[in-house]
Amino acid sequence: MTTVIRQDDLIESVADALQFISYYHPKDFIQAVYEAYQREESQAAKDAMAQILINSRMCAQGHRPICQDTGIVTVFVNIGMDVKFECDMPLDDVINEGVRRAYTHPDNVLRASVLADPDGKRQNTKDNTPAIIHYKMVPGSTVDVHVAAKGGGSEAKSKFAMLNPSDSVVDWVLKMVPQMGAGWCPPGMLGIGIGGTAEKAMELAKEALLDPIDIHDLQARGASNRSEELRLELFEKVNELGIGAQGLGGLTTVLDVKVKDFPTHAANKPVAIIPNCAATRHAHFVLDGSGPSLQTPPSLDDWPEITWEVGENVRRVNLDTVTPEDVKDWQPGETVLLSGKMLTGRDAAHKKMVDMIERGEELPVDLKGRFIYYVGPVDPVREEVVGPAGPTTATRMDKFTDTMLEKTGLTGMIGKAERGQVAIDAIKKHGAVYLMAVGGAAYLVSKAIKGAEVVAFEELGMEAIYEFEVEDMPVTVAVDSRGSSVHQTGPVEWHDKIIAAKAV
Repeated sequence: MTTVIRQDDLIESVADALQFISYYHPKDFIQAVYEAYQREESQAAKDAMAQILINSRMCAQGHRPICQDTGIVTVFVNIGMDVKFECDMPLDDVINEGVRRAYTHPDNVLRASVLADPDGKRQNTKDNTPAIIHYKMVPGSTVDVHVAAKGGGSEAKSKFAMLNPSDSVVDWVLKMVPQMGAGWCPPGMLGIGIGGTAEKAMELAKEALLDPIDIHDLQARGASNRSEELRLELFEKVNELGIGAQGLGGLTTVLDVKVKDFPTHAANKPVAIIPNCAATRHAHFVLDGSGPSLQTPPSLDDWPEITWEVGENVRRVNLDTVTPEDVKDWQPGETVLLSGKMLTGRDAAHKKMVDMIERGEELPVDLKGRFIYYVGPVDPVREEVVGPAGPTTATRMDKFTDTMLEKTGLTGMIGKAERGQVAIDAIKKHGAVYLMAVGGAAYLVSKAIKGAEVVAFEELGMEAIYEFEVEDMPVTVAVDSRGSSVHQTGPVEWHDKIIAAKAV
């Protein structure tokens, strides 16, 4: 019997799923982070996970995005062969209309991050379309849909290799994960695809991330095939690296490792890694012709009650009076609470400013003695000053850092995860400082922002330069003025501790 799927039912279901996952973490993810939080021994990593959990509960209550990067949409659609669509436009357009409605919803505006002409004008499409859509025809009379919203920071850390048939997948993964740094916002999941062709391995890795976190169940029952053996081995060995939450060093780097495989050519062993960040976002629904399939809100009882207390040794800083001399006393790993006015700017703004400097033009803002926050906030709704405003991956600004510090007199930078060596060298050379905010705690961070005004490059949209006024915004000293990086020292320290404890 043929099932008729109406156009509006698919549109409404996609839009509802994307709104839902923007502010509700999956229950299995919350439980896994909380378990990791409870057993974590690294105070810096424990504090980071506390902020992630508090932020998640706030988002569930306030129906605002978990992360300011509300992702690029990926949709997996399994279409039953007994299904007929009642549509007046192509199926891609139907799904993209659902994306459009979700990202422009007036009660919860989601950040549009998709750019057309990716190697040219890089012009924002304004509604986060088009989605990346995968179709399969399968037996049956329903349409089975998985919707995911993938942040650019974690997607940027994806890895692929065409290994020789005799090469070790485990060895390659353990080599790649440290190279990924912390820009993918651990703790999260690793999706690993093995086999097929190059594009198939990447698709398998992405699809693997849709599965629920169940590594402890697998540990209890034991592996029944090669993929499960790899999951168990990699889960243990990746966590032994000591990278930890936000790359600060600790016991938990991954909450689960997922592996999917597919037959491949005798001469090949394609392998892909795609990480999922602390803003894990995916939902599933089935259309059977009876109407739209809407998500069921979880209970707030699913979230643990956690408070994050600032320690006694916290340093409070007034950004309006801090001097380059002051930052010389700041220590790696130290917690700092920022108050006062800071500027914002990320990739596009840095490129424009560096180009202006090279042309000898005056910048539209004075950066001397200031701090700049690498962020592209979500638009505010209702009474908000600014929408969720968590940090973006700082390494993308590394190539601009020496010029910015030398030519503008900038004192400090705030972003997500580690800095590369070229940026660390520039920070040391100019006696500057780099501070890290927790990725995956964007709504929590936004509550510290009491004022927001666009001051330059308004045409860049979310990449414009803002001036934020903040009050007690929590950050960690990640690179001090002498060039010492907590992202280099922390994982080494915790790797050694984990191995030593295992040997006892």
